[in-house]
Amino acid sequence: MSQPTWAVVVPVKRLAVAKSRLRGALAGVPHEELALALATDTVAAVRACPAVAEILVVTDDARVAAAALDAGARVLPDRPGAGLNAAFRHGAAAAGGGWVAGLTADLPALRPAELAAALRAVCAGPPGVRRFVADAPGDGTVLLAAPPGLPLDPRFGVGSAGAHAASGALPLAGKWPSLRRDVDTAADLAAAVRLGLGPRTAALAAARCPA
Repeated sequence: MSQPTWAVVVPVKRLAVAKSRLRGALAGVPHEELALALATDTVAAVRACPAVAEILVVTDDARVAAAALDAGARVLPDRPGAGLNAAFRHGAAAAGGGWVAGLTADLPALRPAELAAALRAVCAGPPGVRRFVADAPGDGTVLLAAPPGLPLDPRFGVGSAGAHAASGALPLAGKWPSLRRDVDTAADLAAAVRLGLGPRTAALAAARCPA
């Protein structure tokens, strides 16, 4: 059986309001630069995943849009303007009716091989069922995936792992530490550093803490 090709939707807020709990995480680094680096490294890792045919970045931020286009993504304006789940639905609708996944934009340590493994696990699981990957603490969601013909039906937000399970999605059990390591706080960023950051976030971290 051949590997399906995936469309991956990555919504990104305007940098001025993105990742508010990370403000000050890297002293001397402008917050918008850090938020942009997280998103840029996430998109680059998705682009390098062999299972992914298309990345759709949903954003109204001009700098995010430019970086996403440079990385080979398709950029959609956030026409719903109604929050994260509406942005995921908007991107999934634009992706068409194939295999589609929604991914958070704060995975700066993401390894393409781990994303590929998770997407393979979706395909190997029960047919006609949405699957999700919880974050490292276990209560949030980093990845939600749907097979062809099934709506993505995102429930991202506080307690999203439980919300996705309650909606009928099944959790994926793989370890995938870089996929599960989203970054909301300074402690999360430190954990991502230990896993190994993507180049743009790593450059900011190195500028803050030179060797």
